[in-house]
Amino acid sequence: MIPALLLAAGSSRRMGQPKQLLAWQGQPLVRHVARQALAARAVERVIVVLGAAAPQVRTALAGLGPRLTLIENPAYATGQASSLRVGLAALPAQSAAVLVLLVDQPLVTPGLIDHLIAAYRAQPDALALVPTYQGQRGTPTILGREMFDHLRELDGDVGARAVFAAYPDRVCRVAVDDPAVVVDLDTPADYAQNRHGR
Repeated sequence: MIPALLLAAGSSRRMGQPKQLLAWQGQPLVRHVARQALAARAVERVIVVLGAAAPQVRTALAGLGPRLTLIENPAYATGQASSLRVGLAALPAQSAAVLVLLVDQPLVTPGLIDHLIAAYRAQPDALALVPTYQGQRGTPTILGREMFDHLRELDGDVGARAVFAAYPDRVCRVAVDDPAVVVDLDTPADYAQNRHGR
């Protein structure tokens, strides 16, 4: 079982407003990204980590069904590592790995998610999978259960990339012909440039 963990707790300092609630194709950004994950055939459950603007984000995600679980990270202001810890603690016990998805990557499609999960399952010795586009590393990433203890030890505004260096031979890199893995919305300019999607 490989659930999706959607990190949607950040303070959006560079955006100047909660990016989770930005309008995207007629709905809040967080709802759009959650729906993409739910539509992926290989994803049985989606867990969303809330933090900044949690009440409004919770409202934005209402009615998406029983496969969606919402949890709050009270320490979200300390950075992404705390959201990873909270998310890992909420995973179903039978999870063999987790796909980590960021709320500011709205171009990621269900098909891309399914492709990455299939590629991970085809590499039984891989501890993690990282997509690349034209040589640039991106997300979503897939993290195997063997990495969970190391991820729980992270602190501050760092993600799983901090752990990858310890296992260079067991991190599978998959080249994709899709810029979605490297497009994120950090600033108003990013939002203006990409808001019409694909």
